[in-house]
Amino acid sequence: MHGSAASGAPFRVGGVVPFSTTDWPGRLAAVVFAQGCPWRCGYCHNPHLIPAQGTDERDWSGVLDWLRTRSGLLEAVVFSGGEPTAQPALADALRDVRALGFATGVHTAGIYPRRLPRLLPQLDWVGLDIKATSAAYPRVTNVAGSGLGAFVALALLQQSGVAHEVRTTVHFALTPPDVLESLARDLALAGVRDWVLQPFRTQGCADVALNAAAPHGTTIDEALLGRLRAHVPGVVVRG
Repeated sequence: MHGSAASGAPFRVGGVVPFSTTDWPGRLAAVVFAQGCPWRCGYCHNPHLIPAQGTDERDWSGVLDWLRTRSGLLEAVVFSGGEPTAQPALADALRDVRALGFATGVHTAGIYPRRLPRLLPQLDWVGLDIKATSAAYPRVTNVAGSGLGAFVALALLQQSGVAHEVRTTVHFALTPPDVLESLARDLALAGVRDWVLQPFRTQGCADVALNAAAPHGTTIDEALLGRLRAHVPGVVVRG
């Protein structure tokens, strides 16, 4: 079996996107979706990946065999989810991918910051989701105490020197303007100067109330952006 077996179980794959130009900005990447996430974010657009076991998983060794055929065609592999760091096999899966010559990236919400020191040497880039101010996290994730790890993860990333971006999904029922402004102040204090806002989109979201509250998605106006840029000058909106 491939290298990820060293963790006791192979990496659980809930799906694969063979080609993406947006999941790692500036890189041509395949996206491997991790099965499983301990949070229940209302705006999640991949709710089928939340359970620890999926109904349509792909074999990790088969994914590796496919990636071998992509050598020279793709630059990178991004692990998304779900929450990739929830799986102990992620470190070995990253090593498997790097051994094939690909750069490695991961999307994470910083749920398990204590696991990052082991993972960071195997990573070239991290997309870190900081969902709200620490106090407002449970409103987004539906999990008490969930705001404790994200800023620890941010500090570890900053200390590591690994390239990364900080981003926040915006739905005004969960992250209203006052929460976003407070978050902007927190990020500025943490030394963040660039911040990606991702407007909520209804596609894939299973929460009927959230979809009804923003049936055409979220629009972030210039007035709000101006208030946020007073704290974090490099705020951009990425649809």
